Amino acid sequence: MRTVDAVEGQLGLEGMPRKLVRVTPARLATWADCQRRYRMAYLDRPAPSRGGAWAHNTLGAVVHNALRALFDLPAERRTPDAAAALVRRHWKNDGFRDPQQAAEHRERAQDWVTDYVAELDTGDEPVGLERWVSTPAGRIIAEGRVDRIDDRDGELVVVDYKTGRHALTVDDARGSQALALYALAARRTLRRPCRRVELHHLPTGRVLTWEHTEESLARHLRRAEEAADDLQLATDTLAAGGDPDVLFPPRTGRHCAWCDFRQHCAEGRQASPELEPWALLAP
Repeated sequence: MRTVDAVEGQLGLEGMPRKLVRVTPARLATWADCQRRYRMAYLDRPAPSRGGAWAHNTLGAVVHNALRALFDLPAERRTPDAAAALVRRHWKNDGFRDPQQAAEHRERAQDWVTDYVAELDTGDEPVGLERWVSTPAGRIIAEGRVDRIDDRDGELVVVDYKTGRHALTVDDARGSQALALYALAARRTLRRPCRRVELHHLPTGRVLTWEHTEESLARHLRRAEEAADDLQLATDTLAAGGDPDVLFPPRTGRHCAWCDFRQHCAEGRQASPELEPWALLAP
């Protein structure tokens, strides 16, 4: 049974239940990066056209898809060579400068997954692959799709694959709001303890691990609630006829160079020069 404090936390004016705000880590991250981008991505209808494909996103998607497909195979077939073959099968050239550049990065991705799978105990069956998890938590419903969920000694572990060009540290795992929300949602969805989160950075082969406490998960949840309150207030005010430029101002910076909605934002175009679609690949 819920405690009185928990029930009161769900009540709004005059004792009416407070509407929970449904959020994903992607929505929260977009809101934090730029509120105008949030509006264009999630609220504007018809949705504004987006820019073209980015090569680094193509690369990341291929690696994720290959590792997802690997665990669909019988355990005895989950070999490094099979993983490399799955990279080739899922490969796309979207966003690359030319076929030669695409081929170079395809080989690089094959090497990443080959080395990664060689260190895995592929006989262990994940609890979830690309698993959607969701839970009411405080004033929000936290949900999202987790790359992989493992069972380690009776506890769940959230695994997130990373393919970015920058090396990661344990602080990235500790400070990731996405991983913390996934842990909260995974333990509610699957009804098992979940405190450990991991970033698996394939370019370096490093696994960055953080063991959350109830206090650290609560801190991440509070920050998510604060952001959700702000974005929901802006959304409701927009629906009531508010000015979209006032409610969802641009937050300009270097990130404007790779924004999908750059063509619709004069401030963003002025803030940073446009990048080539392959500019964010590792050199």
